[in-house]
Amino acid sequence: MVEGAPAHAGAGEQGALFPDASVPDELVGYRGPAACQIAGITYRQLDYWARTDLVAPTIRSAHGSGSQRLYSFKDLLVLKVVKRLLDTGVSLQNIRVAVDHLRRRGVADLAKITLFSDGTTVYECTSPEEVVDLLQGGQGVFGIAVSGAMREISGTIHEFQAERADGLELEPQVEDDLSQRRRARRTG
Repeated sequence: MVEGAPAHAGAGEQGALFPDASVPDELVGYRGPAACQIAGITYRQLDYWARTDLVAPTIRSAHGSGSQRLYSFKDLLVLKVVKRLLDTGVSLQNIRVAVDHLRRRGVADLAKITLFSDGTTVYECTSPEEVVDLLQGGQGVFGIAVSGAMREISGTIHEFQAERADGLELEPQVEDDLSQRRRARRTG
């Protein structure tokens, strides 16, 4: 169960958080294999979570054999958070409650929260004071800064092929210096 009051973001807040268009728009998504690599999960986990509606793709779901799911940036972020919660021993049942809570938030709101857990309950903290209060109560054991996961995904997402749900061509991305160095390091 996630403790803390939900705050809702307006539709345009994603742009305010990422003014340089480093996050794709709502029609741009990533197929399953890319989503797995970005989130650090197996395809089996991704498929199970999609079939059980833990983290279903919001851009395009699979419709029979051969169709491809498309995961949005927010979907990738939630996948990454789920993976981190699993790695720390939180039960899938409690993760489902936390994910339901995260789904109600806009991307800008997600950047402002840190999730803490004692292994049983997941707590949301949006300010340093809430973190201190939680730790003084002896409940917090570990924390996941959602903004950290967001930065991590933003830094690696450009290495993966994206596609538009409406079938239009994506504008070619200009590779920045960091991406060029990463590519050079991978290729030799």
